[in-house]
Amino acid sequence: MEVQETRVQTDRVLTIPNILSMARLVGVPLFLWLILRPEFGGPKSDGWALLVLVLSGISDYLDGKLARRWNQISSLGRLLDPAADRLYIASTLVGLTWRGILPLWLIAVLVARELVLLVMVGVLRRHGYPPPQVNFLGKAATFNLMYAFPLLLLSDGSGWIASLAAIFGWAFAGWGTTLYWWAGVLYVVQVRRLVRADAMAD
Repeated sequence: MEVQETRVQTDRVLTIPNILSMARLVGVPLFLWLILRPEFGGPKSDGWALLVLVLSGISDYLDGKLARRWNQISSLGRLLDPAADRLYIASTLVGLTWRGILPLWLIAVLVARELVLLVMVGVLRRHGYPPPQVNFLGKAATFNLMYAFPLLLLSDGSGWIASLAAIFGWAFAGWGTTLYWWAGVLYVVQVRRLVRADAMAD
């Protein structure tokens, strides 16, 4: 009976953690519009863009915590959570690069990691395995990047606050990028072990 209840909860779609993840996805185009308004002749809305990023970070923390505490971990949630993370990172990279705040080399480094992971997902599918779950290291990398981006956006100004934001923003960006690649390398190692195990079984 307990196992059946867990399965029913796992298959649910309209759970509070999933609703939080959906709200984060809705915030992606809003954030991108806010950050790019000055590039199209509109007023600067960095304060509102920062608020959207902060709220997305809070909801990212809450959806995982509530899903575990209330036993509402679902298959949909496992897809929505990393999808929202990646879309926020992608939209922030596009917006900050368009604004000239981020250099192209950082974009190349992060996109290269995603391409490596995409190849690994294809290898897993060929061997009948699902995509790898997000591990703690990957989550830590995302959190660092999500801290870095608001700070770097805040650094696009003048005064001591902007200077301080630039220092901490680039520190978080460096840690996040390093952890992002470290998590990617661990995924590659995991995929190699699974493929090798399949080859030995054959």
